[in-house]
Amino acid sequence: MPLKKLQLKPGVDRENTRYTTEGGWYESDKVRFRQGMPEKIGGWERISANTFLGVCRSLWNWITLGGQNLISVGTTLKYYIERGGNYYDITPIRLTTIAGAVTFSATNGSSTLTITNVSHGAVAGDFVTFSGAVTLGGNITAAVLNQEYEISTVLTDDTYTVAAKDTSDVTVTANALDTGNGGAAVIGTYQINTGSATAVPFSGWGSGGWGLGTWGYSNASSSAIRLWSQSNYGEDLVFAYRGGPIFYWDASTGTSVRGKIIDIANYPTSSDVPSLVNIVSVSDIYRFVFAFGANALGSAVQDPMLIRWSDQESVIDWTPTATNFAGSIRVSHGTEIIAVVQARQEVLVWTDSALYSLQYLGGDIVWNAQLMGDNISIASQNAAAYAGSTAYWMGRDKFYKYDGTVMTLPCNVKRYVFNDINTEQFNQVVSGTNEGFNEVWWFYCSDGVLANDRYVVYNYLEDIWYYGNLARTAWLDSGLRDRPIAATYSNNLVDHEKGNDDLQTAVTTAITASITSSEFDLDDGHSFVLINRMLPDVTFDGSSATNPAAIMTLSPMVNSGSGYNSPLSVGGNSASTVTRSATVPIEQFTGQVYVRIRGRQLAFKMESTAVGVAWQLGAPRLDMRPDGRR
Repeated sequence: MPLKKLQLKPGVDRENTRYTTEGGWYESDKVRFRQGMPEKIGGWERISANTFLGVCRSLWNWITLGGQNLISVGTTLKYYIERGGNYYDITPIRLTTIAGAVTFSATNGSSTLTITNVSHGAVAGDFVTFSGAVTLGGNITAAVLNQEYEISTVLTDDTYTVAAKDTSDVTVTANALDTGNGGAAVIGTYQINTGSATAVPFSGWGSGGWGLGTWGYSNASSSAIRLWSQSNYGEDLVFAYRGGPIFYWDASTGTSVRGKIIDIANYPTSSDVPSLVNIVSVSDIYRFVFAFGANALGSAVQDPMLIRWSDQESVIDWTPTATNFAGSIRVSHGTEIIAVVQARQEVLVWTDSALYSLQYLGGDIVWNAQLMGDNISIASQNAAAYAGSTAYWMGRDKFYKYDGTVMTLPCNVKRYVFNDINTEQFNQVVSGTNEGFNEVWWFYCSDGVLANDRYVVYNYLEDIWYYGNLARTAWLDSGLRDRPIAATYSNNLVDHEKGNDDLQTAVTTAITASITSSEFDLDDGHSFVLINRMLPDVTFDGSSATNPAAIMTLSPMVNSGSGYNSPLSVGGNSASTVTRSATVPIEQFTGQVYVRIRGRQLAFKMESTAVGVAWQLGAPRLDMRPDGRR
């Protein structure tokens, strides 16, 4: 019999059964397609051994006038500036007490310190720095007290606890001599309240299913997920967390200076700056600062559908007058603005049910919001990405794109993704582009999981989909840096498409990459198939291993849908139908391999599990021949 070329169409199809998608691929993990052929994705490596606190939810990259390449890192606990692999804490301060407002008490034999500060306003997990304290008399010295602490528990509106430590973060236990209160000059400097890494159902924005519970309302509690937005204003940074004020960081002051709330206390000439916003952004061309979901002028109540903008070339002047361009507009379709993306000549604004195009008109109107699509959805604040001249986003039950017109994006893995996703954690969905490979990525929590562990990819050049397992919390495409950068649950940033392995820690780990075909047969499965020989077609270009290798597996079955089973003995003694799989190693110069496998339908799998391996699959050939009906 002549050899049969196993040349499958690109992309993964999970909309039908394994058999009805014959001629294609059915499963994938850490594999992409390039020019129609599957290959292992690139590796990743941490940018430094340094780490940050909290789960990162946003990244922003820009260059200062002095040429410093900076990345802002917004986490659930803090806000950082990354430069040269170091993370500089610029988390804004919400409260600095007067001297003597803070006192300490310790218990002999315990490391727990109780702090009294009337109306402290802190929550568990907040950070406070003490200064001006003196020793309590024993092990709790001034050096122990005068440093930054994370609040362990909040006892009352006036008291909370921390765990005593030395300057090396080693626990310190009080003794019988620790009877003081720290003195009359103690000052407490409180950072802004921290946020949650996971959403609690029905506790605020985006929690629960579509239209259920408190979804779409602005009354989020402290257990709502912490989400950040930011844009550079020249070389400086404007940023905000959802439901909070607007902050400003002046790059010229350096990384030792924290961001500040834009208010009269910090900027005496400011006027009517929104005190509550959901998203902040800066228009690239016209230099307006936008506040989406802001409190109205003269009101302390947040309006989730209101868009306000500052005067042109100003971050502090928000009062509309006849001589400036400050203003506002309220969109009407939906209940809350969810996401914002800066496009080429417009600002795209998603509500929970519509897409608006915000366009600059000038004159008395200044900005106009045009409805571009209705009866749509978007999964989260970070679920939209912009590539080329098109916006792509994940909705709550389908994918969309906008290139001047809103369209549903056909997806061959839609059912697989949305049957698998944890709908109570939609807010954790994060998207990003990898334009070097013409891809848009979405990371999400699988069903029952409280952290991002899965991804789905759309290749917009080849119009195909694929998916896999990978935990990422934020993504930044290569633009001002050499490679795409992502945030991990190891509390660091990693360069993607670097090497072949997983180096998000100090230990090099192999990346397991695999792709499995749909079922295929001869003559629609009329007869069984006998395979004696296989000629692989694999290149290992780009591998760092001395002898790179992969594994090819042929898995036959008696009938479609019977499953792939391994015999318990040579003949098999299971009650179910059993078949035998053929697994063979493929090396760089493997010309052919001999197998003996029989079944009515078969599936092909390519997999690599070793360090230093890169591969691309071509079109393997199989020596296939009919082998009877039974």
